[in-house]
Amino acid sequence: MIFDSFFKAIAQTGDPRFRKVLALGIGLTLALLIAAYACFLVLIQWFVGPDATVPVLGEVRWLDDLLSIGSLIFMLILSIFLMVPVASAITSMFLDDVAQAVEDKHFPYLPSVGRTPFWEAVKDTVNFLGVLITVNVLALILYVLFPPAALFIFWGLNGFLLGREYFTLAAARRIGLPEAKKMRRKHLGTIWMAGTLMAMPLSIPLLNLVIPILGAATFTHIFHALQRRG
Repeated sequence: MIFDSFFKAIAQTGDPRFRKVLALGIGLTLALLIAAYACFLVLIQWFVGPDATVPVLGEVRWLDDLLSIGSLIFMLILSIFLMVPVASAITSMFLDDVAQAVEDKHFPYLPSVGRTPFWEAVKDTVNFLGVLITVNVLALILYVLFPPAALFIFWGLNGFLLGREYFTLAAARRIGLPEAKKMRRKHLGTIWMAGTLMAMPLSIPLLNLVIPILGAATFTHIFHALQRRG
C-alpha cells in the first residue's frame, strides 16, 4: 500500500498544481533565508558600527566587514541544514492544493471540501517549523554520540514528523482533526514507515525540496486506502 501510494504520487508530479506549490515553497524559503541574513547584517552594523575598538589592536575599521563576510559563510552553511525543514514547513501551507489535485484525479466521486483558513495554515506552519528545527537541532547530540547510526536516527526522527504532519493534513480535510488524530494513532506503524520513506531522500540535494509535495500526495492516497480498509 505504501509503495503503491508513493508511485501514484510520483506519476502525478507533472500536475500544474504540484509545480505551483513547489515554486511557492522554494521561492518563499529563499526569501525568508535572505531576509534573515539581511536582519543579521543590520544587527552587526548596529552593534559594531563602522569603527570598533579591539584590545591590543586599538581602533579598527575593518571589523564590520570581517563579521559580514563571516556571517555570509555561516548563513550559507546554516541554510544547507535549514533549507529542507523551512521548505517543508512553508510548503505545508499550500498542501491543500496537492491533496485536492490527487483527489480530483483518483477520487473524483468525493464531495468537495473547504480549504484550510489562511491564518490557521500559517499557525500550523509555524508550529511544524518550530518542531522540525528543534528536533533536528537536538538530534545533533545523538549524531555525535552514535555516529554510525546518525543517518538512521535522521530518517527515523524526520520520518515520524513528516508522517505525522502529512497524514494529519490529508485526513483532517475529510474527517476533521479529532478523528484524524484517532486514525493516526491507530495506524502509527504504517504512517511512520511511510514517513521514513519520505525522509530518506531528504539527504539528497534538490530532490529533498520535492519531498513535501510527494509526501502530501502519498499520504492522501494512504489515508483513503486505510479508510477503505477500515
